[in-house]
Amino acid sequence: MWVLGLGVLGAVIGSFLATIALRWPQERSVMHGRSACDGCGRTLRSHELIPLLSWLVARGRCRTCGARIDPLHLMIEAGCVGVGIAAALVAPGPAALAGAAFGWLLLLLAVMDARDFWLPDPLVAALALVAAAGAWLAPPALSERVIGGIGGFALLWLVGAGYRRWRGREGLGGGDPKLFGAIGLALGWRMLPAVLLVAGLVGLGWVLVQRLGGRTIAADDSLPLGTLLAIAAYPAWLLMVGMAV
Repeated sequence: MWVLGLGVLGAVIGSFLATIALRWPQERSVMHGRSACDGCGRTLRSHELIPLLSWLVARGRCRTCGARIDPLHLMIEAGCVGVGIAAALVAPGPAALAGAAFGWLLLLLAVMDARDFWLPDPLVAALALVAAAGAWLAPPALSERVIGGIGGFALLWLVGAGYRRWRGREGLGGGDPKLFGAIGLALGWRMLPAVLLVAGLVGLGWVLVQRLGGRTIAADDSLPLGTLLAIAAYPAWLLMVGMAV
């Protein structure tokens, strides 16, 4: 029942997070106004807002105007279901809920960085708060988390500052050190090298796929480091808590 509950909660949370990911970069209100079709503006009814199911039944299109519904809704909702189920499988009770919240926020940040190269400070701060609260529910110890938070932020900040001094331009976004610091608060300092390594390997894998697909990769092309860190961080949390339990 706990697995099912977090899966269902993940679908509901995912519906809201998808709205944030789509509206916030466009400076549209997230909290005000009813959900409506982006094509014709028709207000959606309650049965059209059921996570996952409504998108599948409508086959990804508005039943009135036929406009395409952004598949990001389906992707984030499904991702949040998976995050909730995974957390419930590896952790007991409240620790699973805290881990799921950590994963849900990571997913949202990963999507926003991938689409818009933007890691909003309020979301990173929320991630840090969730990570700090988890110290009373699951390992590692608070001292390791504090060192991880400070060390994670300092490491990427120094890398960014060094690159800027060496090349005369920005190499890291301002949100990346903050995100890595929040991840350090959740995982502790011992897991940070592994997270950074996995993030780097995922990034290299993505570049390789692009090259094999025939795309030319320039030296100054950008990769969303926040997305790569988020992809690496949640499996690290699952592994860490799963081994502890």
